[in-house]
Amino acid sequence: MIARAFWTALALIALSVPLAAAQTPETTASAPSFVAADFDVPTLVETSGFKLVPLGPDLVDIDFAAYMASIEHLQQTFTRSKGWPRADITAAEAMADMQTEQGRFERRESFAYAVLTPDGTRERGSVYVYPSTIEGYDAVIRLWVTKAEYDAGFDAELYAWTQQWIARDWGFTNPAFPGRAITWEEWDALTKANAAG
Repeated sequence: MIARAFWTALALIALSVPLAAAQTPETTASAPSFVAADFDVPTLVETSGFKLVPLGPDLVDIDFAAYMASIEHLQQTFTRSKGWPRADITAAEAMADMQTEQGRFERRESFAYAVLTPDGTRERGSVYVYPSTIEGYDAVIRLWVTKAEYDAGFDAELYAWTQQWIARDWGFTNPAFPGRAITWEEWDALTKANAAG
């Protein structure tokens, strides 16, 4: 399943010094969410240049098109892994990934957003809000943009906007932005130390 491979890759990379948080926590349906029970999780955020909506099955085609057009770029800038994206991802795997993301969102385990053009016809990137297992950080924020959007300067724009959005609307005390506000080397060291207990 692409979603399982994605989360496994995250854990392996972080532990070895390469995708996201080591041992990305798998929250159970009965466990408390990392956001407050009364927090109204955004389901639509609109700006003049893009909008955010939760990833889910309705977006499978444009999401697939976005990351498959940027495989090498994303392997180097987002996952730091050859595991995702990869050239042989099937339509069934892509759909399973979208269903997993939708389920995690609905259970308030993590929140994955597509960053779409204002008309919703094209995906420019994605933003992910994860729980953190690293002491001192109450959330992990990851984002990517397609190669074309990166070349056009949108990565810096989206990162700056995302920092403001998280600070203004989410109520976290100290969110981590691995590979950005904190270097990959620092984050990897923290995740390895955390895994070692």
